Formats: sequence, C-alpha cells, structure tokens
Amino acid sequence: MGAREDAEINELLADFRSQMQDIVKMQQQRVKLTGTATTKDKQISVTVNANGIVIETKFGSHIDEYSYDDIAKAVTRLAQQAADDVTTKTAELVEPLRAERDRLPKLHEVIPGLPDFQSEIPTEPEVLLSPPNSPDRADDDMVFTDVVDYQERDETGKGVTDSVW
Repeated sequence: MGAREDAEINELLADFRSQMQDIVKMQQQRVKLTGTATTKDKQISVTVNANGIVIETKFGSHIDEYSYDDIAKAVTRLAQQAADDVTTKTAELVEPLRAERDRLPKLHEVIPGLPDFQSEIPTEPEVLLSPPNSPDRADDDMVFTDVVDYQERDETGKGVTDSVW
C-alpha cells in the first residue's frame, strides 16, 4: 500500500473511533429517556422508559369517574403513546450519528468487489398494537407440512410404562 492509502485508512480508523465515542455518549443519554402520555383531563398518566416499558402509572383524584374498562383502555392507549414519544426522542438523539454514518464511505466502497451488505438486510414489519387473539394476529400463512396423524390406541401391557418393566 502507498502513503495515500495508509492516510485514507488512518483517517477512516480515526473517524471510526470518534463515532464509537459518540455512540457511547448517545447510549448514556438514551438510557435516561422517558416518554409520558396523559389523558386530557389529567386523570391518568403513563410513563415508559427508553425501551418502552411502563415505569410509572398515575391516577388523579377523580379516577372513580372512569369505569374499569375505560381505565384499562386508557392505560393501554397512553402506554402506546408514551412509547411513541420515547421512540421520537430516541430518533432525534440518534440523528446526528446517522448523518455522520451516512457521510462515511461504505465498506463495499472501500474494498472493491465486496457486496453492499446493508442493502441486503430485510426490513422488519411493523409491530402490531392490537390485543392478543385479534384477527390481525392470526397466522393464516402458517402451514405445517410434516404433520403425522395420531391415533390413540390402548397399549396396556405393551410399553415401557407397563409394570413388567
């Protein structure tokens, strides 16, 4: 390798190390993020952590005006809204790192003949927000092809569970 290639590699390594330091700082900030959603009348409030896990639920002094069903629906909806809130905050926090990553050359651009692995990564489908047993959670496309019919038979005295053993 020539001096020019060495300089390019050293610059790439310096950029990489700088980006790793930025990622550590971002991670330290991200774990402290919370998202909160509250009903208009401020009777129910739900807060989630950076992973979207509920860490606090508060009820106001007039919560008894809600039915149990309304409370359950409100808590679920608020938890989803709070998770959206923290997702937005995370995206804002990560955006400078994404912009920096987009500025750097891709590995396949640096190493001739290497495929663009990033373009091969499949996109994850959107996570469902519907409750369990909802029609949209049915696995209509799940087909088992290696199924063997099972017929129950009376095997008394003819197996390992027989008292003769």
